[in-house]
Amino acid sequence: MTLVDSHAALAVGPLRTVPNYITAVRTVAAVTVGVLAIVSGSVGLMAVSYVIYWIGDVLDGWTARRLGQETRAGAVFDIVSDRACTAVLCVGLIALVPGIAVVALVFLLSFLVLDTMLSLAFLCWPVLSPNYFHLVDRRVWALNWSPVAKVANTAGVICAIAFGQHLLALGVAIAVVAVKLWSAAAVVRLLERDGRA
Repeated sequence: MTLVDSHAALAVGPLRTVPNYITAVRTVAAVTVGVLAIVSGSVGLMAVSYVIYWIGDVLDGWTARRLGQETRAGAVFDIVSDRACTAVLCVGLIALVPGIAVVALVFLLSFLVLDTMLSLAFLCWPVLSPNYFHLVDRRVWALNWSPVAKVANTAGVICAIAFGQHLLALGVAIAVVAVKLWSAAAVVRLLERDGRA
């Protein structure tokens, strides 16, 4: 298995990069608008906060690649910021649409625990971020960090909720949990195989 240059992949910083500034701004903006949405009871503002989060998340990653500023510290900062945004926005959705509490609980536990551990697993190999996990295992990458998987894992649940399809949202959330559990088991096997466990 050929991985990226170990020295480059294991470098932590620099921390002061354009993508990290974008991550900070989109996190503060999405969380602030999300809190305002909760306080004012506005589903519209909550939708705006999700748009800020998603556009910012795409923009920071695109900028990192475009400017050659991908770093392991930036990847971890992005992962942590995604959890901050998702936690606030999901709790906000529960406050605004109480009928989704079960869906939100399943989704939050999956995203905040299983997906966090999976996303940070890249640190066990000399790759820059989860976006490069295909260099370690293509199936795990395809199910978790490929462009299609990134959209399906979060947007699938949120879009189903937005269209009032709470049962479908629950089904998608449970399917995501199943994928994350399978992926976690696969990563454990990889760690054992590579003597990293």
